[in-house]
Amino acid sequence: MSAPQPTLRDRRRAETQRAIQAHAIPLFAERGYDAVTLSEIAAASGISPMTLYRHFPTKEDLVLVGQQDQLIADRIAAGPADGALVQRIGRALIEAADLISGSRTDADDLLLDRLRLMITVPALRARHLDSQYATQQAIVDALRGDAAADPESDFRAWAAAGACLAAMNAALTRWATEDGRPDLSNLIAAALTAAFGPDVTGGS
Repeated sequence: MSAPQPTLRDRRRAETQRAIQAHAIPLFAERGYDAVTLSEIAAASGISPMTLYRHFPTKEDLVLVGQQDQLIADRIAAGPADGALVQRIGRALIEAADLISGSRTDADDLLLDRLRLMITVPALRARHLDSQYATQQAIVDALRGDAAADPESDFRAWAAAGACLAAMNAALTRWATEDGRPDLSNLIAAALTAAFGPDVTGGS
């Protein structure tokens, strides 16, 4: 079963969002989240405030909105459909981390700054719960594939996704507090193993 693929319009929107965030997040990291205005971000991005608002209706969205949901869903769809739910989800989270943070890049530094903001800014910590809800739903949809919705299957997938994401968040927090020095995918694997045992990642 394959996950729905983004359209050309979706890809262009995602590219524009990444370009805006590439200006916004360093400003937040340098001057403080509360000190930077949306007008300043629009000016730095070379767009109008109205265009900024169309892509990011709230200031929190500038930090929290990302393309990781699609990436995780794609990895689930591309992987084998057998195995326990936590194995399938865990494998997708590790593979997504490899793709996001395989080597130190500007995008890597941007992710670090995003995570630090999410950890330190109270408003972002609260809104992060909403973003995790969306990630869980993307995982459930990817696991279901083209099959009809089933309340019991969706419930099990939702519970497994929530547990795996909690483990991943622990890894992301440590990665951010250690300035991105550890290997992110290894940290996620270690967190999943701590939560579910070595079988979840194929370890011993």
